[in-house]
Amino acid sequence: MMKKKKIVVKIGSSLLANSDNLTLRYAFMNGLLSDLAQLQREGYNIILTSSGSVALGLNMVGKRPEDAGVLDKQAAAACGQPLLMNAYRQVASEYDLSVAQMLVTVEDMEESRRFLNIKNTMLRLFENDILPIINENDSVATRDLRVGDNDRLSAKVAQMIEADTLIILTSVEGLYDRDPSDEDAKFIHEIEDVSEHLESTTGISTLGSGGMLTKMHAANMAQNAGVETIIAEGIIERPVSSVLESERRFTRCLVRGKTASPLKIWLSNRLQVSGTLVVSNEVSLGIIERKQGVSRVDVISIQGDFTKGDVLHIYNEDGEEVARGLTNFSSEETMLMARHLDMPVEEVIGYKTKSDIVGAENILVLEEYHLQLEAPEQDAKVVIPA
Repeated sequence: MMKKKKIVVKIGSSLLANSDNLTLRYAFMNGLLSDLAQLQREGYNIILTSSGSVALGLNMVGKRPEDAGVLDKQAAAACGQPLLMNAYRQVASEYDLSVAQMLVTVEDMEESRRFLNIKNTMLRLFENDILPIINENDSVATRDLRVGDNDRLSAKVAQMIEADTLIILTSVEGLYDRDPSDEDAKFIHEIEDVSEHLESTTGISTLGSGGMLTKMHAANMAQNAGVETIIAEGIIERPVSSVLESERRFTRCLVRGKTASPLKIWLSNRLQVSGTLVVSNEVSLGIIERKQGVSRVDVISIQGDFTKGDVLHIYNEDGEEVARGLTNFSSEETMLMARHLDMPVEEVIGYKTKSDIVGAENILVLEEYHLQLEAPEQDAKVVIPA
């Protein structure tokens, strides 16, 4: 039996909601679900990541997108999500397509056990020919603790199910080398190195939480996980299959080199920073060249409230992120061990261990094609006395 191809399709708010009256664009929804139903019959396993709940609920809370604060958007999401899913269910039924709703938070995507639970649920839905529709749980997300945009969420989902292709549908045909309104703007058909194009990605839509910049970040996450990304215009007629069959132009972000192990991919594609360690430039070189871990004597400063098993971001003294890895200790234990180097570890934390803070076997050295996260502000760190 031939293996089914897996695709993740991401739809932004501007495609689903009319920007003037904040009502559903049923013509687009019909075209999309008709297309996805046909692709499912042709043997594709599909996941749809969909924005739109906030935009559709703003009328109910009496706000416009430009005036809504975090609490307004949370309330709007609670109002809009049932409207969105009811519309999806009704339209999908016209094409004999079954749908399921999954709402996730950043913690669900970053914590390994929850990550696997979500993956297993998706695979079981595939077995029953049900289309999972995924959205961030905006009613409980906050500005500081959220996936931040459904572009990166879609990339995490693509990584999770080991998709063949991530298709991000948006209001433009793809990426240009500058603002598309500029008459000299040139269309970019293919991308190998996402970092080369970040400067041309400023600006976001009125309804969306991200613009082309977040799509480039999503593409980088996907290509590191061995998933090709396509950015294309969300047209009404056959918006997905017309791209898969190359019937119109789009931007293709290629997979980079050999795909890493699932653990390394999970380490590299982070949505938020649980905690950070700063080490000396000398130690950072050892991590890069010898893939060594981080011991308690290597730590210069610590930031964040983390627990055992969280992913830490490791920076050198110049503020450059050099690696990411799973910590063997909580932030409190790490702080105690680093501050009391003259004492045996078992006396400091109460039990014997020979583990490094971050073991070499659980560390990912960042390559040039990984987009680095900026180091936290200096006043957010706890500096370990020399």
